[in-house]
Amino acid sequence: LSGALVFALGLATGLTAQTLTDSPQRKEQKRTDLTGAPNMEVIASIVEIKPGESSNLHIHHGVEAFHVVQGASIQAPGQEPSVLATGFTSLNLRDVKHGAFKVVGDTPLKLLTVHIVDKDKPLYDYVK
Repeated sequence: LSGALVFALGLATGLTAQTLTDSPQRKEQKRTDLTGAPNMEVIASIVEIKPGESSNLHIHHGVEAFHVVQGASIQAPGQEPSVLATGFTSLNLRDVKHGAFKVVGDTPLKLLTVHIVDKDKPLYDYVK
């Protein structure tokens, strides 16, 4: 019984820590060590941000590549709405702030993301 309790507490702590440093819209697909770089890993995910939801300003400790699987209208604070078009691909470089926008309109934004990041750091560090 005490072993099960310790396991459950450890699992809950790990899940809580992950959600504090992750995006709730991200669904991880695969993760592996980066060959030849023992302190780095590659993480592939699908991100879906629904209308009315936001992506908060954040950084990654490595490079994030993304491809827009389903485009949507987005709006950054203080700016006019714009379209992030289906098929658009880009990179966010190490420790560069990005992602402060809200999805506006009726269509969710869907991204395929690939992160090549430091293993000993959180995937997302939110910026205030």
